[in-house]
Amino acid sequence: MNFMVPLASLLGLEVDHITDRIKHAVVVNAFIIVFGLMGAGFLIAAGFMALAQIVGGIYAALIFAGTFLLLALAVYAGMRIGEGRRKREIVEKRRSSETNALLTTAALSALPMVLRSPLLRTIGLPVAAVAAFLLIRSSSENDPD
Repeated sequence: MNFMVPLASLLGLEVDHITDRIKHAVVVNAFIIVFGLMGAGFLIAAGFMALAQIVGGIYAALIFAGTFLLLALAVYAGMRIGEGRRKREIVEKRRSSETNALLTTAALSALPMVLRSPLLRTIGLPVAAVAAFLLIRSSSENDPD
């Protein structure tokens, strides 16, 4: 933390003020989380008591346990689906970048041969430039980012 004091003074920031604000925000957010969890716990307890009066204590406990297990299963399934989607996107991006690298390498390898021939130089270079432009444009349009 001591190495940041000169940097902060150069930027015109007061480190003490910033650390006080961070500590205050942490304490306030901790209280919000604790009271929110306590409120949720009392809501669950009240729901259990109301359901226990209607169907009985054992059945109410079974209903609540089943509901919470189903919620946990739904969250787990959502996490696995999201992870699979993320992995597919990474593989697709890697494949796209490898394809672009292969095309670039092939084009650079063929460039000396194209430059030796006058016919290919006058026709091939503009065609290659247009093809490269269209390839780059189509890959940028397909990119969701």
